[in-house]
Amino acid sequence: MPEPTPIPTELLQFALPPTHETVDDERRYRKERLVAALRLFGRFGFEEGVAGHITARDPEFTDCFWVNPFGMSFRHLTVGDLILVNAQGKVVEGRHHVNQAAFAIHSQVHQARPDVVAAAHSHSTYGRALSSLGELLDPITQDVCAFYEDHALFDDYTGVVVDEEEGRRIAAALGPHKAVILRNHGLLTVGDSVDAAAWWFITMERSCQVQLTAKAAGKPVLIDHHQAVHTREQLGNDLVAWINYQPLYQQIARSEPELFT
Repeated sequence: MPEPTPIPTELLQFALPPTHETVDDERRYRKERLVAALRLFGRFGFEEGVAGHITARDPEFTDCFWVNPFGMSFRHLTVGDLILVNAQGKVVEGRHHVNQAAFAIHSQVHQARPDVVAAAHSHSTYGRALSSLGELLDPITQDVCAFYEDHALFDDYTGVVVDEEEGRRIAAALGPHKAVILRNHGLLTVGDSVDAAAWWFITMERSCQVQLTAKAAGKPVLIDHHQAVHTREQLGNDLVAWINYQPLYQQIARSEPELFT
């Protein structure tokens, strides 16, 4: 039997973020990815009553964003349920109310960060637990190094965020980073795609769980600063986040195809 011939690399499949010929195609794509991310958040137990939201900037009306409606379960959302909210917090497409906390936080993040397409915030269990300690994530695993010196702490708590000034303070704390820990509140992540923002949230929540577990068991060994920086440069960009997220997207898209309606 002859030796197997290697397949040329250029013939092997490798998924990358798609490009879109029209703004309508881009809008539909973002909305589909948004609902898929929300359903994954519901599957992972990130839902806590009516708290939590993911937003996606509209590709045409860039001061508006798509978001999940107030009071609807993450796990049952479809593309047709999403609402479009303008810079004044008014619903301009859809038939449901907007969560005022979603508008107060996300509108200011989107305004302060024109590079951000999507932002994710939810009251996840381990994110809340770590936030109550008022501390950042430590470089104790390869995965968490994606956040090394690229996340911040909003070191204050003034109640439920319902006004724009508080949203501006959160956006200022986020600064140029991919994530911010809101003390006594939870996590917020951003990305240049819905997939990236969702992946950062999911892996950040798991990193919070790992840090809390490791510290409960003993004293974790920190990764050296230079190695942590090097690892962040390998794993910490939004393209890597998008790639990491694809298996999760495939799971939800194939098992719950009704989300696209």
